[in-house]
Amino acid sequence: MKQGLLFLIFLASVISCQKEDKLESEIAKINVDAKVERFDQLFSKLTPSKLKDLKTAYPFMFNEKFTDSFWIDKASDSLQKVLFKEVDKTFNNFAQTELDIESLFNHLKYYFPEFHVPRIITVTSDVDYRNRVIVTDTIDIVALDNYLGADHEFYQSIPVYLREGFNKENIVVDLAGEYAKRYIYPVHNRTFLDEMIYFGKQMYFKDIMVPFKSEASRIGYTEDELKWAQTNESYIWRYFVEREMLFSTDSKLSGRFIADAPFSKFYLEGIDSESPGQLGQYIGWQIVRAYMKNNEVSLKDMLTANAEEIFNNSKFKPRK
Repeated sequence: MKQGLLFLIFLASVISCQKEDKLESEIAKINVDAKVERFDQLFSKLTPSKLKDLKTAYPFMFNEKFTDSFWIDKASDSLQKVLFKEVDKTFNNFAQTELDIESLFNHLKYYFPEFHVPRIITVTSDVDYRNRVIVTDTIDIVALDNYLGADHEFYQSIPVYLREGFNKENIVVDLAGEYAKRYIYPVHNRTFLDEMIYFGKQMYFKDIMVPFKSEASRIGYTEDELKWAQTNESYIWRYFVEREMLFSTDSKLSGRFIADAPFSKFYLEGIDSESPGQLGQYIGWQIVRAYMKNNEVSLKDMLTANAEEIFNNSKFKPRK
């Protein structure tokens, strides 16, 4: 009987993989054409004679309160030249990143037919890592100086837990995250469960839009951090339930378990220092995954469903 059960599990897994492969094949056929405009390179070669043409082509990139001489001085500044050089070194070949972005746009077009492919413009931002990517209806801006590699000398003053995602492979993940915010119904109630589900929706959105990226990168974990969360999933869930946190409106819970942080705050010796941050987001992700697995619901409907509906119908059971 045990062998028969294992065979059925194996067969179900094979069928599921075949369905996923077929879906991805259909999505790839959409074949959107996403051209990346390297404004960062154009600006790095700026001269007084080229400024007028560049401002004409990219008027939205030049704040009118600054004079022409400001832009010329900025482009020729010695620190900026070092920045341009490091960006060019890392992104001298943009082909794979462009393919990743096209794949993201294929997925967006499949699930949201009304989606229009935007202009993609690369810039430098003096390492403004809080705004690595900006997404609008018509333009996506990517600040490449935030993706030079986690150990780059530019980032030494930034906490390690923040710069783990500062690599070129993470550009498309960050873009997917920004698009998720545009499609998810905003949170009104502010219980801990509301926040967990909201971020769980973001993570699931990334599951669907960038399945070619690792689970760890989708939530911003290292592989070891993801493994810790998976191994301790049952314990984390029990901690939340036993302390009646799910429907709590205590704003401190967000700082402890939702916000970017080097670790989560259980206030238990030996546990906090080992744990990754954002474990509330992680649990919300698993709840949303369970909801989508156990219900016939479209992606669009899930994104607008309220937290209690998702939680009550998820049949979520943590890993043991």
